[in-house]
Amino acid sequence: MATNSIKLLTGNSHPQLAKLVADRLGIELAKTMSLNYSNQETSVTIGESVRDEDVFILQSTAPGDINDGLMELLIMINACKTASARRITAVIPNFPYARQDKKDKSRAPISAKLIANMLQTAGCNHVITMDLHASQIQGFFNVPVDNLYAEPSTLRWIRENLEVKDCVVVSPDAGGAKRATSIADRLDLGFALIHKERARPNEVSRMVLVGDVENKIAILVDDMADTCGTLVKAAETVMAHKAREVVAIVTHGILSGNAIETLNKSKLSRVVVTNTVPLLDKQERCEVLKVMDISPTLAEAIRRTHNGESVSFLFTHAPTD
Repeated sequence: MATNSIKLLTGNSHPQLAKLVADRLGIELAKTMSLNYSNQETSVTIGESVRDEDVFILQSTAPGDINDGLMELLIMINACKTASARRITAVIPNFPYARQDKKDKSRAPISAKLIANMLQTAGCNHVITMDLHASQIQGFFNVPVDNLYAEPSTLRWIRENLEVKDCVVVSPDAGGAKRATSIADRLDLGFALIHKERARPNEVSRMVLVGDVENKIAILVDDMADTCGTLVKAAETVMAHKAREVVAIVTHGILSGNAIETLNKSKLSRVVVTNTVPLLDKQERCEVLKVMDISPTLAEAIRRTHNGESVSFLFTHAPTD
């Protein structure tokens, strides 16, 4: 699948994913050097010409330094713009600040909109991302945004690893109901929902299950697992209603704080995440953690964008090997 005239650049946030995408496209990663000066300023040098090239910059959110990664991305976009790149596409598998997408209390910032403004000001002409926390974030941009879905890869994983007819798809909260019902419909399965009652923010006091999971393999579906509190509590609720097994499938495995310890003590038999976010040593520390590679989807989106083909095919199909 060799491709001419695509320049794929990456920062320091997720070089492994960038390498997988480059290998899939049959190209080399463009030479770049990014470092922090002693005063923590970011310096970026692009080591080859990008004049009149179709440039793709892959940068995700690395645990612990989201802001550094974002600043590095903005500087790389601007460096390519001032070096006369024909088109600059930011490939951001996990969009930063996506949960700050609305003004839910007075004086709250809509930070996702700020990120959109910053990317465009830096010189970004197009954005490719995956499983946005809220799809209306696409409306914050005045440039095209392709929001890819991990759903086709998720469906393939379920069909290959689980006895589909024994499963039921469960949404751990009302917000993810649409995502879970879509998967349930595509697999022709039942659907259940967990209603959370919160005593105070970030603390779930009670969970109520709506639906039947008795003697079934419950598949918990969500877009991100951060501290994993909701996921683990949902698993306990489902098991209390006599489910046979609980498997969680999540797009962005952020797994911050004590998430790994929380998962190790949980009733989840498997937690499947994609590699949109670097997992570092988390797989070794957590036996139930499994990784689903989404680099073929990103590579195919880059190839189709470059060749002017439709990207919507990827919304329903996972690329084959």
